[in-house]
Amino acid sequence: MPRRDLYVDWSRTRYVTRRESGFSPNIDVYYCGEPQRAIVKVDLAGVKLSEVGIEVSGRHLAIIGERHVQETEGRVYQQVEIPSGQFRRVVEFQVEVDAEAASATYEDGILRIELPLRDPSETTRRVPIGRK
Repeated sequence: MPRRDLYVDWSRTRYVTRRESGFSPNIDVYYCGEPQRAIVKVDLAGVKLSEVGIEVSGRHLAIIGERHVQETEGRVYQQVEIPSGQFRRVVEFQVEVDAEAASATYEDGILRIELPLRDPSETTRRVPIGRK
């Protein structure tokens, strides 16, 4: 059964942050599947996977890395449009994700990260109130 709490007004929610300076790869975020999971696609063409790190904590996913400039002596550039430098992108999900079950693949310049959603009942704990 689809989770209805995922269907929020995304225009009122800021869930992906961009770094103000340096390279900032484009990201798509969507929810699908049964059991439901978050899918994050990151455009990392020209970035070596050894230069990329992924961190998951609570409702946050961070993708960190660097696209290096290929220095070649003797070149005189007319135009430079391919961005380079360090980057850090953070995605804030609307629900908790299962960091232990997260997986990532890389194909044709696209990093694809899958994160199963946690059942809200698993992350919520009732605390009993005792008397003194």
